[in-house]
Amino acid sequence: MKILVINAGSSSLKYQLINNETEEVLAKGTVERIGIKGGKLTHKAGGKEFVIEKEIKDHTEAIQIVLNELIDGEAGVIRSMDEIDAVGHRVVASGEAFKKTTLVTDEVMQTMEEIAELAPLHNPAAILGVNACRAVMPGKKMALVFDTSFHQTMPDYAYLYAIDYDDYKTYQVRKYGAHGTSHKFVSQAAAEYLGKKPEELKIITCHLGNGSSISAVDGGKCIDTSMGFTPLAGVPMGTRSGDIDAAAVEFLCRKKGMNIHDGLTYLNKKCGMLGISGVSSDYRDLTAAAKEGNYRAQLALNMFSYACKKYVGSYMAALGGLDVIVFTAGVGENTPHIRAAILKDMEFFGIEIDEEKNNYKNDGAIHVISKDGSRVKVLVIPTNEELVIARETAALL
Repeated sequence: MKILVINAGSSSLKYQLINNETEEVLAKGTVERIGIKGGKLTHKAGGKEFVIEKEIKDHTEAIQIVLNELIDGEAGVIRSMDEIDAVGHRVVASGEAFKKTTLVTDEVMQTMEEIAELAPLHNPAAILGVNACRAVMPGKKMALVFDTSFHQTMPDYAYLYAIDYDDYKTYQVRKYGAHGTSHKFVSQAAAEYLGKKPEELKIITCHLGNGSSISAVDGGKCIDTSMGFTPLAGVPMGTRSGDIDAAAVEFLCRKKGMNIHDGLTYLNKKCGMLGISGVSSDYRDLTAAAKEGNYRAQLALNMFSYACKKYVGSYMAALGGLDVIVFTAGVGENTPHIRAAILKDMEFFGIEIDEEKNNYKNDGAIHVISKDGSRVKVLVIPTNEELVIARETAALL
């Protein structure tokens, strides 16, 4: 079975064609600047890269260009669209409307329109991607795979906010989390690597990148996660503030003459590592600046590491113990000094990092970075969200 995985943004989309039987990536690529001058497709297959630069007016045209490349005589990897068995779409937020991966129908897409406001930066783009695929590939089976699905196992006392309960029921304001496909993949990969069943382990998964979230996974099921109603909550991130007193937001809006929309834009795009450091949202830039003695860059890194440490500690308590910690995503996989800072002075909890193992050269493999005698295993596992989407789509069909 061949699954085309689509991750659509407002002016871009990423794709992979995956052979679900072998889990081999047959082709992958990106389409950039959709509806903007300077459109570009970058397609990779068979160890080669193919680039097409042309104006791409909308997502429907973008999908058609992708399909043309997949069946192209030189760049292609299939003979016709008939070889694509289904399409799996990444969707950020499901609200309470969808608990698991869902087959695309007219009724489902109507519901998607109704809950689009739960993730205004992401869900409308996903809808564009689905509609484009349906236009170009009529009759092809498609699935929605939600970032929030893995977190649907949280108990109510973990996902509810202490607001008027009637308002929760009316407006569905609660914690949903994000990065669920990543947390699911690495928690399952950790169990497989250690020769255990997921049901046997208590795991904390740390998806750390420009957007970061931490999850507590008990017996293969998520019981809590750091992101909330939107991906704004949790630890401070590249440009997002993370957790903040709501009254402080009102105070800042009033002082800076911002309305609520401006305030949310400020918290999502001008805060976090960028806001604290004044240097960059990129952790590589922050690390370089900190080494040169930049106090604010070091402060940003310290704030990030400390916030992650607090979530790890609180989730150990929520889990009632801990067997494994997993680091993944851009920062989690490539920044050893941040991993070390997060887990510093946690030997009391059975967490001991091996400095030499932690400073390995990233080769895309799974690495154990804890000491041989550490009661808690600490792993670095490259994430693969696209593979989860392909697996979920194939399983649904």
